[in-house]
Amino acid sequence: MLADIAAIIDRITKSDNRKSVFHFTRAKNLAALSHFDEIWSSKRMLPDSDGERRLSSQAVNYEGVEVTVNAHLRIPADMMESNCTVEQFRACLDRHVFFWPTRQDCLKMLTTYQRREPAEHFAVLELDASSLLSAHWPSVRLSKYDSGSSPRFPKHCQYRKSPDMLVPLTDFGHKPHPAVPVNPSEIKEILIEDQVRHISKFLKTIYIDNLEDQPSRWLGCAKSLPSLLVSAES
Repeated sequence: MLADIAAIIDRITKSDNRKSVFHFTRAKNLAALSHFDEIWSSKRMLPDSDGERRLSSQAVNYEGVEVTVNAHLRIPADMMESNCTVEQFRACLDRHVFFWPTRQDCLKMLTTYQRREPAEHFAVLELDASSLLSAHWPSVRLSKYDSGSSPRFPKHCQYRKSPDMLVPLTDFGHKPHPAVPVNPSEIKEILIEDQVRHISKFLKTIYIDNLEDQPSRWLGCAKSLPSLLVSAES
């Protein structure tokens, strides 16, 4: 079993541009991530939420430390599978921590948030993909699409949203369905259920647009956010 898992992870991370995964957050959350050395799902921080939409970002006191949770995008009902409501799907997503499998995918989200909130500071954590997936493989899910997105023309999309679009790592390449990834190049998102512990074990670099706010324990691996943009363009 473990040999099979290792082979799947090797396949996913074989390409040079898939050796890392990227987690996007607000720079002010870095102090909490550094303090606990963990990343949590929004469900863990807001246990009473049950799929209702957050219309704006929300500050949460998590074990004495403040963390800001992002708002939800509106998911059109037309995007849902007939056996799943928007609320059920959103509740599923809220139970996971999200990672982008490529630098370019993460930058698309980053630039979107920078346009929406020009006064906010953001950060991107780059983590080693192979060791992260190996440590959390029972909780890993893979998505072929941006699961929380809000397509402009839902009736023209070639897939419908439901938890079935999130394929377990153990089933990768063995679940022939048009809504799930079969090849590494088709993986759009990597999700890990509940939380990611011991981030520092997997952390390679932090990119941030305000280095003065960088937690001191991670300062050695911090780079300015423009360096992420430059490296992606080169």
